Amino acid sequence: MQATAPETVLTCRAVLLDMDGTLVNSDAVVERVWREWAVRHGLDGDAIMGVVHGRQGYATMAALLPDRPMEDNCAENERMLAQETADTEGVVPVPGAPAFLAELVAAALPHALVTSADVALAEARMGAADLPMPMTRVTAEDVSASKPDPEGFVKGAAGLGFAPEDCVAFEDSEAGIAAARAAGMRVVGVGPRAAAMAPTAHVRDLTQVTVERDAATAGITLRIAP
Repeated sequence: MQATAPETVLTCRAVLLDMDGTLVNSDAVVERVWREWAVRHGLDGDAIMGVVHGRQGYATMAALLPDRPMEDNCAENERMLAQETADTEGVVPVPGAPAFLAELVAAALPHALVTSADVALAEARMGAADLPMPMTRVTAEDVSASKPDPEGFVKGAAGLGFAPEDCVAFEDSEAGIAAARAAGMRVVGVGPRAAAMAPTAHVRDLTQVTVERDAATAGITLRIAP
């Protein structure tokens, strides 16, 4: 008889949560908007999809159009953010996200959103997925550099009053996992994009994660089913 893999247990003081691909499945919108962008710029749509996830739009454009002035990237990013904010068709919660967030809220456990979206896009997608917006959040307006820079995660930890090494980040993308690692955090990778990055733990979706308060330390215990 084959032995069942044991669960993974992580303890921490706070949890930092990416949005797209981690709490919210917005892949349908991202595909529509960025494939249209690729056509406009004569790029291969399949090729660019490996770059777009996790980064702010201007940073994606800079990677794909390295000779274009940054001011042009920023201007086009503003237009695309408005387009993405208005398009919520197909935006749904990642399986397990409603229960996972409910556990964090019910136990009053420290958690924050750390997203490359701006406030308007974050509110639109969390609303479309019917997920509660964390009280502490770091959005595009709050940072000077996009993921994979660690600034967002460092600010998220500070906003909750904890050192980065006391936090666990949940991320789905290469850029996001690299950012969390650079901040000094352990990472739970969510979904297929995260698997190749060898995170601290990997889950198919958030149905595999349960949250408990550690009464002795007032910390958080994350139980991750195999």
